[in-house]
Amino acid sequence: MDTSQPLVMTLPARPSRDEVNRLCARLGAAPPGEVVCEVGALGGADLAAVDALARLKLAAGRRGHRIRFEAAGPELRALLLLTGVAETLGL
Repeated sequence: MDTSQPLVMTLPARPSRDEVNRLCARLGAAPPGEVVCEVGALGGADLAAVDALARLKLAAGRRGHRIRFEAAGPELRALLLLTGVAETLGL
């Protein structure tokens, strides 16, 4: 990964556990740096989406990455506030 350019990842509308595991593995294979995770495609706000974002945040932190989530819709933002993880995720 070129440290001057962030690693960009995109979550699909309904990320499966396997998909999130693949993204976490991708984080693990990249040298520490800036990561941008596009979450605008997430379809509907549910606890599976919250789980996926939390797992990515933890995986990034463990490997020294600075991750930011972009394009979260209003429903997802509201759910993250309700669950108390919005601030932890940087939203």
